[in-house]
Amino acid sequence: MKKILITGASGFIGSFMVEQALNEGYEVYAGIRKTSNKKYLKDKRIKFIEFNFADNKGLKKIFSDLKKQNIRFNYIIHNAGITKANKKQDYFTINYQYTKNLIDALISTNSVPGKFLYMSSLAAYGPVQKGNNLIKLTDIPKPVTSYGESKLKAEKYITSQNNFPYIIIRPIGVYGPREKDFYLYFKLIKKHLQPLIGFTTPNVSFIYVKDLVKIIFAALESNITNKAYFVSDGVISNSMILGDTIKKHLNKKTIKIRIPISLLKIAAFFLELVFGLFGKTPTVNLEKINELKSSWVCDIKSLEHDFNFKADYNLNKGIYETAQWYKKEKWL
Repeated sequence: MKKILITGASGFIGSFMVEQALNEGYEVYAGIRKTSNKKYLKDKRIKFIEFNFADNKGLKKIFSDLKKQNIRFNYIIHNAGITKANKKQDYFTINYQYTKNLIDALISTNSVPGKFLYMSSLAAYGPVQKGNNLIKLTDIPKPVTSYGESKLKAEKYITSQNNFPYIIIRPIGVYGPREKDFYLYFKLIKKHLQPLIGFTTPNVSFIYVKDLVKIIFAALESNITNKAYFVSDGVISNSMILGDTIKKHLNKKTIKIRIPISLLKIAAFFLELVFGLFGKTPTVNLEKINELKSSWVCDIKSLEHDFNFKADYNLNKGIYETAQWYKKEKWL
């Protein structure tokens, strides 16, 4: 039985990865923090490992102890990280430094897996660049947020290692059951409000969580290493279509409200101040606005070529399933 370690296992995407790994017959080790909520990790087959990625010695001890038990991972998915932070430095500490610490521990204890899959983000490359219609792998990365910069820095460290078999996955906005940022948009639409950012409607694509997980395991099981991929459903959409699809499945009529970028920045500034008092970061923050005003559509030809990828979920099907889950769990 192949062994797999999934870090960030208790989160939205991580919990779906764990379920898929179990379904495919892996021996699953879930990497979590001491304070992680195991709500979506109830299966008794899951083995847990508590990580403190800030503790280099502790990381090395974990992998040394695993070796003594003759436990070596065929695959590691490093999914742990943050998408929101009160301080810019936190992005680099958690998304870059902690990734570096993990890789250093694997190398120093001779515990490098058969394949190391890093969950990056399209934010590492930045939005569609001037003069282009798509974000391409041949583009020079130009992230517009500290989050994107931290992910790119982690990628560069991974690719700089010798004899380190990696795959880098850069998904576009991921939605689905258990997700909490898109969920806020569902809540607004339930209240008959459909906010639109700015006075233009940039092109975007999306990816349903189950399609993302499907491509992750296809990449793990392939003989491909040392490549990076953009991941989306391959369909050009926008925020207007997203909102209209949500309201269709919630059976709601809405008032469309155009919010000027300048006004949104003012609101985000004060939201960050208020949320910061409680050690939290609002979904709409100054960094996020840099992404919301741009186009995010990527070229997935290499994904289609290498894995024959075709999304099982279009936006309509994915939003329907997501809405049903939110209702069932009484989130809506």
